[in-house]
Amino acid sequence: MSEEITFYHNPRSRAQMAHWMLEEAAAPYKTIILDFEKGEHKTPEFLAINPMGKLPTIVHRGTVVTETGAIIAYLADAFPEAGLAPAMGDAARGTYFRWLFFGAGCLEPAILDKMLKRPDAEPKAAIGYGSYEDVLSTLKDALTPGPYLLGSLFSAADVYIGSQINWAGMFGAPGLKGDPVFDAYVARVTDRPAYKRAMAGM
Repeated sequence: MSEEITFYHNPRSRAQMAHWMLEEAAAPYKTIILDFEKGEHKTPEFLAINPMGKLPTIVHRGTVVTETGAIIAYLADAFPEAGLAPAMGDAARGTYFRWLFFGAGCLEPAILDKMLKRPDAEPKAAIGYGSYEDVLSTLKDALTPGPYLLGSLFSAADVYIGSQINWAGMFGAPGLKGDPVFDAYVARVTDRPAYKRAMAGM
């Protein structure tokens, strides 16, 4: 089966994160742009691949992978020579997965709730991330030692978390842009050649 990845993309979507990861992994891929205005993400042909009609979506070795965090984690393991995830058996892999799942389960929901001005939940409510302030404080503590979430090792978790912080800061989520820890982290990760290639190829 072909090693080439089919990457379904629209630059006005979370697919930008997967694009950056594809470049970091040096993965062979072809890009298929889906036009949202034309509803190309809702055609029967695409819905047969991803019934949610969402991007990013990749197909690799005949397998469909959806959900941004899953795609990023999958690519790190599929292309281990890029060194974007701790090896199996390395204790750091636990920390790596912690931050990947934190990005999906805590950071993104907290950011979206805040930016969409949803009312705060009651303190005892069964909300997965607790509070927006707790999420940012936890993340800031993790990033303060630097330079990356796993210390000196840049990983796929930084692609995911770094993308989210950068995006949220650009769109005015409170507590991010202007904070020295977050600003320095975003500057480091967006200075990477793979990030620049992905953004140039949008």
